[in-house]
Amino acid sequence: MSEIEKSFTNEKYTATYPVHTADDNLRLDQFVQKCLPGLSREYLKKKIEKGEVVISGRTPPHKSSVKVHFGERVTVTTHNDGVIDEELWHGKPVPRDEVPTIIFEDKDLVVINKPPFMLTHPAGKNLFYCATVYFESIYKHTMHSMHRLDKETSGVLLLAKNGKTSQKIRELFEADLVRKCYFFIAHKTPGARTFPFTAKQRMDRNENAIPEGMIYSFPEDSEEGKEAETHFELLLEKDDYVIALAFPVTGRQHQIRVHAACNGYPLLGDKLYNGNSQIFIRFKDSIATEEDHAKMQIPRQALHAVALRITYPTDKETKFIAPLPLDLANWLENVLKVESQSIIKQIETRLGTALSYF
Repeated sequence: MSEIEKSFTNEKYTATYPVHTADDNLRLDQFVQKCLPGLSREYLKKKIEKGEVVISGRTPPHKSSVKVHFGERVTVTTHNDGVIDEELWHGKPVPRDEVPTIIFEDKDLVVINKPPFMLTHPAGKNLFYCATVYFESIYKHTMHSMHRLDKETSGVLLLAKNGKTSQKIRELFEADLVRKCYFFIAHKTPGARTFPFTAKQRMDRNENAIPEGMIYSFPEDSEEGKEAETHFELLLEKDDYVIALAFPVTGRQHQIRVHAACNGYPLLGDKLYNGNSQIFIRFKDSIATEEDHAKMQIPRQALHAVALRITYPTDKETKFIAPLPLDLANWLENVLKVESQSIIKQIETRLGTALSYF
């Protein structure tokens, strides 16, 4: 449900939602959960009790059971307590980079190396640790995200400073004039395909899936799902792990993770596509077991948007590259005993060749 008004600062997020005809006579807690589906009913009830949910024309605090009516507006305020969007690993907050590294900036565009766990823009309970919120607090105006990275995925992200630039870059995406390269670490399972290979399994969201939002894959010749294509190149294979690059041709949600997993390479740390999606639910509910942590090994999926090629800011092609994040570099060196600098050199060499898919 779209809000009619919203206000962001580093300390507070306020959003106002209209009550439509279909929502008339809903309980307040049901209405707010419909507006904010990523938050639990219990969490929202506490916000209502604290007076952080206000029905227009009525004096808060309200009861969760009070009914909302067509034409009213409901305003939800969330304060940044430093806890609402933190991630836990073994019961402790995951360290995070509060300031994203800027790769390129001019008067119209900023290109960043998005840290892991930073959202592209606010969603669900993640309202403050977001790229658009961070830069809007600096520039004091709306920032436009032309594409997105999953919360746990790090790497190159483009943010436009104005609508004109946003439209120009969106047109480049739509005309298939933007190329991306992702770095990843994955487990190699029995029967996995041999590198290099191109994955063309179709994919689509299953609305009845548990957990909600999981993407399903279908054979290339299936009538189900939507077309999807990713090219995979190997950098190194060691101890049943692979270090590789992915070049997405299409841009489906979770595309690289799904294509890698269904071809025998589930990503290291991927809680959703590791063969047991219940692990994702347990982490989400903060009840992950020691076995879950051991299976994941690291707090997030080992996926990094390492490079992006685009015709900007002039008619000449520009290549933006995001160095490997510290967490993945440390895992390579401490677990696989592989020098991260040697991997970086391989990536730079591969990107410097005439690859038709980049």
